[in-house]
Amino acid sequence: MELREVIGKRRSIRFMLPYKPVEPEKIQRMLEAARIASHWGNVQSLRAVVVFKNTASPEVIEAITAPVAGFQIRIAPVVIVWYLETAAVDEQGDRLRELLKAGALGFGDDKEAALERQLIPFFSGIKEHLKAPGLSEMDCGQGIAQATLMAFEQGLGTCLLGGGNTEKMKRNLGLPDSTRILVLQTVGYPAESPDAGGQRPRQPFEKLFHMNGYGNPFPRCAEVVDELHADGMLQTPAPAPWREAELEFLRNALAIKGNGLI
Repeated sequence: MELREVIGKRRSIRFMLPYKPVEPEKIQRMLEAARIASHWGNVQSLRAVVVFKNTASPEVIEAITAPVAGFQIRIAPVVIVWYLETAAVDEQGDRLRELLKAGALGFGDDKEAALERQLIPFFSGIKEHLKAPGLSEMDCGQGIAQATLMAFEQGLGTCLLGGGNTEKMKRNLGLPDSTRILVLQTVGYPAESPDAGGQRPRQPFEKLFHMNGYGNPFPRCAEVVDELHADGMLQTPAPAPWREAELEFLRNALAIKGNGLI
């Protein structure tokens, strides 16, 4: 399957088969994809705790319950707790030296000396600033996105959810104080159609992207749009005519009470 088709058909899957376990090797492939994602300075601050619901302790399962869309946590067989390790910045010098040895940083005969004299002291001077929210979250997002694409490639469904009581979550998972929980990702085999009702609503292309300055919409070529539709990256807008019937079926089959929002 081509990448654009994977991107186009990957939807947030909220309804999963609670009785069908996810093979650990499939989760490993997701983590491998996250591990090799680009990260500034090769710091790799993205980390994860994978919670297999059938073997995790009651304390861990209770801690990862989210206040919104909690039914998704309840029915998903696996929940990945993605977090950021700010202490990874303390190893910045070693990571830069690794890049230099790998031929991915600097050039010339004096590059080793320049690294020790210029770059490493520069990053050391702003170390605490680099631990603050910002750039690291963006690069962690790249790793989570790659893991998500790997999940879809293996026939899995996922959905990203905001955490509930993150301090309780950190405590019950045994995470250090130097960490920040980023997002929870439910993982399982889809109980709903992979199309999930069709292409989700998105704001107009021209409103989001600009060329050579704000206020100049990036020109959207109709031929490119047609090409992406033909390749399956862009799909028929939601909702599909059968979507409400599917949702009602899933609500009854999975014993979801209320309106399914919490």
